[in-house]
Amino acid sequence: MSTGVIIVLIVVAVALVAAVIARLVMARGAGGGRGLKRRFGPEYDRAVARHDGDTKAAERELEERVERHGSLRTQPLDPAAQDRYTVRWTAIQEQFVDSPRDAVVEADRLLAEVAGARGFPDGGRYEEQLSALSVHHAHHVNGYRRVHLAAHANGADAGRVGTEELREALVEARALFEDLTTSGRDDRARLGKAEQGDAEAAATSRTDSSRGRSHSPWALNRRHVKGS
Repeated sequence: MSTGVIIVLIVVAVALVAAVIARLVMARGAGGGRGLKRRFGPEYDRAVARHDGDTKAAERELEERVERHGSLRTQPLDPAAQDRYTVRWTAIQEQFVDSPRDAVVEADRLLAEVAGARGFPDGGRYEEQLSALSVHHAHHVNGYRRVHLAAHANGADAGRVGTEELREALVEARALFEDLTTSGRDDRARLGKAEQGDAEAAATSRTDSSRGRSHSPWALNRRHVKGS
């Protein structure tokens, strides 16, 4: 093998190693340790729990999510689409009073559709869509997860999901729906606001509850829901 070929191979090898190192550094910069906790909030804790307390494994998973979906550029909804989705969500809330499970199924479909319209992976790829949403809407994505699991529960599993649990899942999912249907909002600004922590998320939840009492025709009060 000639000296020239050897030099070329060495240069290629060095370039590949540098690319791998740069990729790892970028992933770490976007996530690792405290940065991941700030970015993912409650999703960080869920990932750790899912990995039986192994924080390193959980952080690797979250870093992979950021690497896959961190650069995703969402598309704003036009006002007409926003209005259509809002009307459908209101109908779901009203439906919940008489048919909680059917309402949750419809909410699952609507969230998947809205997320797809905003530029997230198609709802037919639920796991990938949820992964992408968790990167950009970490503090609200669990509502979608809860609604989806309830909507797809079968047999004995479906019977174990009570009306109150369905109500809580739908209330939690509403925060994600409102995030997704806010047309023209800057996603980076929203993410920065979410990173302020669970205290602000709790305040937002209280605001949502008061907003539901004043504007929602249903408010998901337990005394109004059949079968509760």
